[in-house]
Amino acid sequence: MSGSVVLLNLAGAVALMLFATRMVRTGVERAYGDVLRHKLRSTMRNPFLAVILGTALAIAFQSSTAVTLLVGSFAGAGIVSGIAGQLAVRGAEIGSALVVKILTFDLTLLVPICLVAGTSMFLATERRDWRQIGRILIGIGLLVMSLEMIGHAAEPLRDSKLLPVIVDYFSGDPITAFLLAALMTWLFHSSIAAVLLLVTLSARGFIPAELGIVMVLGVNLGSSVIAPILTRAAAPGVRVVPIGNLLMRGMGSLVMLSLFLWLRPPLEFLGSTAADRIINAHIIFNCVILIAGIPLASLIYKASERIVALGTPAIAPENLYSSELSALNESALDTPSQALANATREVVRLCEMIEIMLKNVIELYEKADPDRIKALAALDDRVDARHAAIKLYLTRLTLRTLTDEEAARCKELLGASLKLEQVGDIVVRNLLVHVKKKMERGLEFTDQGWRELAAFHSAVLANARLAFNVLISRDAEAARQIVLEKDRLRDMEQASNQSHFVRLRDGAAKSLDTSSIHLDTIRDLKQINSLLASIAYPVLEEHGLLRGSRLKAS
Repeated sequence: MSGSVVLLNLAGAVALMLFATRMVRTGVERAYGDVLRHKLRSTMRNPFLAVILGTALAIAFQSSTAVTLLVGSFAGAGIVSGIAGQLAVRGAEIGSALVVKILTFDLTLLVPICLVAGTSMFLATERRDWRQIGRILIGIGLLVMSLEMIGHAAEPLRDSKLLPVIVDYFSGDPITAFLLAALMTWLFHSSIAAVLLLVTLSARGFIPAELGIVMVLGVNLGSSVIAPILTRAAAPGVRVVPIGNLLMRGMGSLVMLSLFLWLRPPLEFLGSTAADRIINAHIIFNCVILIAGIPLASLIYKASERIVALGTPAIAPENLYSSELSALNESALDTPSQALANATREVVRLCEMIEIMLKNVIELYEKADPDRIKALAALDDRVDARHAAIKLYLTRLTLRTLTDEEAARCKELLGASLKLEQVGDIVVRNLLVHVKKKMERGLEFTDQGWRELAAFHSAVLANARLAFNVLISRDAEAARQIVLEKDRLRDMEQASNQSHFVRLRDGAAKSLDTSSIHLDTIRDLKQINSLLASIAYPVLEEHGLLRGSRLKAS
């Protein structure tokens, strides 16, 4: 077999591994992301629990970078402290190392089981949660299969005369090997995928343990760089935790590399095979970083804040979400297709603003902040202004000669813009009023009540994102899914209200204090969901999937 074919097969196997890893992560995020975020919020006050939950989240998401970004966003919102966030990220690094350990066991039997079960679940139901579980199972099956493919694709390399030369070169130049592994990890955007590739190749005898340990330290450096790069344009508070991880884990990998090359310790205690030694070295390194990071957490956090503060201009609350551009080009009105495309761009920006408002308002329920409340209210003013501009632009367009399709699209965009503006009004005039009331009176929800609100909000937010996609894609199946979710939300509302009344009957003090806020919030979120679901109605009408009335014929 030619070398190019071997490399092509190896590249295909690695590509499948990366895709499968992402498939598992996105499935978990869509099915359980909001539940896990709520758990993270509620347990981050305890440093020990923060480490445990960070480990669990990394195993679930198949990515320590995803956990770093999530924790960084919470720290930026003031929901968790920066120190607790750093400890959670330390736990996430251990979790990602444990994922590699788990995947090195003989899991061949899981491939057909996961593929059959996952495909059946994905195709047999339209329920979003079950389909995402099916997606997770398919991803796990493909991930295990990709590891087998990497091993088989690399097998012809045993006869290669060039490979021993390359391995000998990197064994004699550990700094280059270290940097190459870091670059590879950054390109993969996954330390799990990078370590799995090293372990799989070492299990076949292609990479010796000493070189593998040097490269796995490089993997840790590369992994610590990913989150800071992804958050480089984010708010300063969001960047502190990723920068702290870079300081601790990145610098730690350099220190450990220096010690390893200087001391040349015996490796027998790490395991009997090269693969075991590489995996166990990876786990031990992250455990050492965790232990060292506990007493250094405060120092690292302060250093991270100072690094982030360098060159970061102060942002006034009213400008916290500012980015004003307009695609409403007056000269395009004489070309309806171009004008509708411009209006669509503006409506998409309106969708983005509404998503920001929906994401931030639930965080204010948990930790109200006057500056962020003011910023959210200012964002609604911008929503109103953009809505007015879109309405005026499309009204002028209707004075031109339009085809039936162009007239229908114009009407659809006008309706969507109006509904989005109404959603913004509900957030500011209703939900923010509840936030202020809760803050001023010092009220707290019961744990069960808050879980119900968080779950209901996450369902509404997921439907909002689906509605925004339908506005652009005009996909009938996605539009139908939105309406089905509307019925499910109605059932969730009834179950939440019933559970709330049970708590009232049992005399729960917190439920008595927050009763009106709880019920009004559920009502407002349901109204928001109804407005957003109606964005899908034109697509359903176009495909003949919408009935004129829900009433039965008499």
